[in-house]
Amino acid sequence: MLRLALRNVARQKGRTLATLAAVAFGVAALVLGGGFVRDLYAQLGEALIHSQSGHIQLARTDFFGSGSRFPEKYRLDDAARLAGQIAQQPEVAQVLMRTQFSALLNNGHTDWPVVGEGVQPEQESRLGSYLKILEGRPLAAADAFGMMIGDGVAKALDVGPGDRVTLLSNTVDGALNTLDFEIVGVFQTFSRDFDARAVRIPLEASQELVGADGANTLVVELKRTADTDRFADALGARFAGQPIEVRTWVQLNDFFEKTVQLYETQFGVLQLIILAMVLLGVANSVNMSAFERIGEFGTMRSLGSRSREIFGLVVVESALLGLAGALLGCVLGALLAVVVSAIGIPMPPPPNANAGYRAAIRLASDLVLWSAVVGFAGAVLASLVPAARVTRIPVVDALRYNV
Repeated sequence: MLRLALRNVARQKGRTLATLAAVAFGVAALVLGGGFVRDLYAQLGEALIHSQSGHIQLARTDFFGSGSRFPEKYRLDDAARLAGQIAQQPEVAQVLMRTQFSALLNNGHTDWPVVGEGVQPEQESRLGSYLKILEGRPLAAADAFGMMIGDGVAKALDVGPGDRVTLLSNTVDGALNTLDFEIVGVFQTFSRDFDARAVRIPLEASQELVGADGANTLVVELKRTADTDRFADALGARFAGQPIEVRTWVQLNDFFEKTVQLYETQFGVLQLIILAMVLLGVANSVNMSAFERIGEFGTMRSLGSRSREIFGLVVVESALLGLAGALLGCVLGALLAVVVSAIGIPMPPPPNANAGYRAAIRLASDLVLWSAVVGFAGAVLASLVPAARVTRIPVVDALRYNV
């Protein structure tokens, strides 16, 4: 039957090319669409990791829920010791300490509420590869009272590098404290809301501002993003029973999870549409081919072939076309992905983001395999109804088509 199916496929060149084209273009579209979505996930994730959250953060229990309102109540007094222990693990690139505080930023004319971070300048520079410096420069170790501000803060107060500003904040004892700073740079991250309120000052200056040592969070940068979940689980087990909470970058960025859910839904609909197109294209080709060959099938049945053999022959022919079309589609999709990625796709800023980006097509073996399976399955499914229909035609009526 396989040899006969191959001969039939080679004999019907027009129908074969039409079916191959339907399957191949469908599979290529799935490869390109899925690769585009995968690239969006990867770029968005790396932007969030390397501009804000790092791969993993550790803090006192309930800090991530209530710490934004009362950060002074959730401090890790032994943060330096914990950071040193975690940094010794082979998966870790570095561990940073940060403090959080709420304050009023004054430019001499007006106040602006900000969410401040006390950071280690050199370590933050290594982590923040996706942090875009719009004006000035990053914080340096020598900037004892230097400050970086978000793009939204700079616009709200009309300040920039070289301007002097004052921070007014509460200490851990409840008193008011002020410190003067010089703005050294204006930055932009992936989040517009973050840039509208964020300021960064050296860790020691933030400790002086709030009147307490230690840090609120430890930010862990890993060598590979793929190790995030496994290393977070290991840290959770290590600090089990202690008042320390471990969060991954996905848990810290609710926006990312919602974006993934949105695009997963959209790509699922795209898969259904492409599957329907493959089904219709192959079904049309198989229907026309089966109609033209009714006399041939009648002759085969009159010579002793059973209905199930005719059914199997039609399905095997479609399966061969589906397999060839799926392979051709994978190759075509991969070639187009390479070309498109080399050129790049200019994309506008996503929701709640400041900057656009250049998208690419990210190939993955599981995506290509799944696309091929969808194309192959679509070709086989599309042949079932026409194959069943031709086998139900009486032999006498089928033979009349030869006249």
